[in-house]
Amino acid sequence: MTPVMQIPSIRAESYAKRRANLLAKCAPGTVIVHCAAAELVRSRDTEYPYRQDSDLWYLTGFPEPEAWLILTKNVDGSCTELLLCRPKDALAEVWQGRRFGPAQAAMQFGVPTLCHDVLEQELLQAMNGKHTLVFAQGLSSSLDQQVFATLSTLRNFPKRGYSAPAIMQDLRPLIAELRLFKDEEEVALMHQAGRISAAAHVQAMQHCAAGVYEYQLAAHIQHHCAIHGARQQAYNTIVGGGENGCILHYTDNNDVLKDGELVLIDAGCELAGYAADITRTFPVNGRFSADQAALYQVVLDAQLAACAAVKPGNSSRDTLASAINVLTSGLHLLGILQGDLASLIAEQACKKYFIHGLGHWLGLDVHDVGAYKIDDVERPFAPGMVLTIEPGLYIPSGADCDPRWWGMAVRIEDDLLVIKDGHLNLTDTVPKTIAEIEALMAKS
Repeated sequence: MTPVMQIPSIRAESYAKRRANLLAKCAPGTVIVHCAAAELVRSRDTEYPYRQDSDLWYLTGFPEPEAWLILTKNVDGSCTELLLCRPKDALAEVWQGRRFGPAQAAMQFGVPTLCHDVLEQELLQAMNGKHTLVFAQGLSSSLDQQVFATLSTLRNFPKRGYSAPAIMQDLRPLIAELRLFKDEEEVALMHQAGRISAAAHVQAMQHCAAGVYEYQLAAHIQHHCAIHGARQQAYNTIVGGGENGCILHYTDNNDVLKDGELVLIDAGCELAGYAADITRTFPVNGRFSADQAALYQVVLDAQLAACAAVKPGNSSRDTLASAINVLTSGLHLLGILQGDLASLIAEQACKKYFIHGLGHWLGLDVHDVGAYKIDDVERPFAPGMVLTIEPGLYIPSGADCDPRWWGMAVRIEDDLLVIKDGHLNLTDTVPKTIAEIEALMAKS
């Protein structure tokens, strides 16, 4: 059995620093309340694999459901923290698995922890007398119900010395701005997630052949990730052979791959909560036809040009302009777009076949949090940001071009970390040039 790579970890001190950074953004007299994600029923007595709420994960690393986090910044500027979790329960643990319990949780995660049966009292005490309440209103019915019940008590009984926060503020923008910039421990995890996912894509290329089912390639990817410590995928794997690749979020993965067609795979693992996101397109039989190679090279050139524009001070405006120029020029050269080239570029005529955005932030969510614009202007890239660059061209049957191009779909995607002098590609260990892909598949 292949040994599992050493998975980087995030220290309890790092989570504590994140909580301190969040509280530093708040005025004195603020209380922050957040809760764990709910368990989701799959069918009757079975649940989906549990995935913690990303914001609670970012602040604590605590993996269990039915948990609450209360952070307070008192009027005098002093701060307190409290995690509430499920109690130890011998019978429940026999049926459903081990629990941390308050004592072990406090020791392992570095947060004072109590059993969640005192939640009502702790919320009442924490919210009483505060000016501002920060929580993600509307995110969770249990969060809303508990918070508004506490507010009602505070408002209804002033004779007991109760007073409710007058201001309610959304937690999500505050924490999103923190999550947008990855620290060294997060980068180490994301780099490893990228390497594992890249090797999984290589496995798919090596096992691809006419007659193989799309879901079989997906299984090779998931198997490789799992045996290297990434037991979950960051999103549903896309394996689209032929025209299925023109369906952007195709996840049926139930067709047979055919000789002479391309297959588009969009897949990435989740490692300790952090996502990778890679797309590669390659020929089922291992050899690009002349037309496939021509269209593929247009997308690859666009991706390389857009990646080159990822550096501090530039923005998504620069990466998109680079991609648009190359895609439009390439489609014009192939005769798929016709007319004056300068006009086509100005009109972004390639969007007829490039039908999605160029990329997105990446982190604890595959489409990670963080504002893309500030005052309606694209925000400049800065060190610590991680984003995808993923141009694509999709030409379904019946498109307004020569039928020789019909049924082709090409997307190429990598994960880039912005650093002080440019960027670092976290997923560049999977081939993407025509020569590299063909050489790898020829060996298989």
